[in-house]
Amino acid sequence: MAKEFGDGLDKAVQKAFTRPAPKSAGPQMRYMVKQLGGTKAVAELLGMSQRQVERYVAGTAKKPRADLAARLEREVKKRWQPQIRAKARKKAASTGGIVVDVHARMGYTAPIGSTDQDRIRHLTVALPPRHAARLLDAQDQGADEDRLRELTAEALKETYFQDDGRRAGSLEEVRITDVVHLDFEL
Repeated sequence: MAKEFGDGLDKAVQKAFTRPAPKSAGPQMRYMVKQLGGTKAVAELLGMSQRQVERYVAGTAKKPRADLAARLEREVKKRWQPQIRAKARKKAASTGGIVVDVHARMGYTAPIGSTDQDRIRHLTVALPPRHAARLLDAQDQGADEDRLRELTAEALKETYFQDDGRRAGSLEEVRITDVVHLDFEL
């Protein structure tokens, strides 16, 4: 199962970076060695030998396998510009909010007599800071993909479907399934 909600939040925060993260294996390895304090820690994190990490740092090894390159890039981006990352998350959670652009099958639970059949919808909704804070806090605490999906659905229910309490007051639950496209913007 793709981690579309978690990865989407990560990409939104990464758009706030002021400098690009290193792209090639050598600079990425050197950055990781500096961050973790040694080649042994990097080797354990990436599941490779300490000697191979040293080869990348020295520049004798240049092209990692595809799976190693993906893990290395993910770990570098996870640690890249932590102060910028924290500032962007804080701004979204306090004043800016977050915009969600979702193209997915959505359905909801409503009282008898109304149509609750799910259908493909494409929504672009600006979520207020309280919802951004809930999403980002849940992600920080290690929430799984299903929980992030639920929080996004709850935010859409309150903000879009119920218009912050001005309509559809009896709407009970919104479900998001079959995601075609998902993008978050801080």
